[in-house]
Amino acid sequence: MDFIKTTEQDSNYNNLEKMTINEIISNINKEDKTVPLAVEKALPQIEALIDQVVTKLKQGGRLFYIGAGTSGRLGILDASECPPTFGVSHNLVIGLIAGGDSAIRKAVENAEDSTLQGWQNLQDYNVSTKDIVIGIAASGTTPYVVHALKKCNEESIITGCITCNKNSPLSLVAQFPIEVIVGPEFLTGSSRMKAGTAQKLVLNMITTTTMIQLKKVKGNKMVDMQLSNNKLVDRGIKMIMNELNVSQEEASKLLQEHKSVRQSIIYGRK
Repeated sequence: MDFIKTTEQDSNYNNLEKMTINEIISNINKEDKTVPLAVEKALPQIEALIDQVVTKLKQGGRLFYIGAGTSGRLGILDASECPPTFGVSHNLVIGLIAGGDSAIRKAVENAEDSTLQGWQNLQDYNVSTKDIVIGIAASGTTPYVVHALKKCNEESIITGCITCNKNSPLSLVAQFPIEVIVGPEFLTGSSRMKAGTAQKLVLNMITTTTMIQLKKVKGNKMVDMQLSNNKLVDRGIKMIMNELNVSQEEASKLLQEHKSVRQSIIYGRK
């Protein structure tokens, strides 16, 4: 089957500059509504990849995201949320972007076209067969990502991907591909829109499900979260109050003593 890059196809809308603000945002919203349905169709692929991630992390491995541009930034965003949300090490989920950390804020020219840099960036972290690497690219053609995964395969490292085109080079190289087919963007080729939203939804699923499977959640609460600001301390106190049926004063005292919602609950039960 020929590879068709639907993310680059012409928008279903034209003469955007002649639309009113209301028409523009209504049409963007209309397109955005289709994204969760596209993700739903990919749930079997998402489940298969998460199963691999959980297995690797339970065995002491790490999860790497690797991407360029918007895709790279989304991977870094998801990775950076794991330590504060689930209390895990910053070295458990690692996001890499073509062009390095400066590319998070400002595009680095031609960085995504390198066929060597992706693997070099992974080697900086001593990537090994214990780990799992997920390439993120809306187009599914980004050389930085595709070639990094090819090298991972050669080194017997499990690979997955998140892309928004069917049968892309990235899908074909990844052992566990996720393809969320969102179709043409409202603004032709602007894959930070529907494709970016789809990638964010899938990334939410991957880390949240993985951390639940790794017992980093109790009931429906983030009991291992980092208590890094007043809002989170207040949330932690409420969790302890509800779990142990104690006063705010007692919950606060437990939290001050144990510096962890989980440990406060464990100690409070004794």
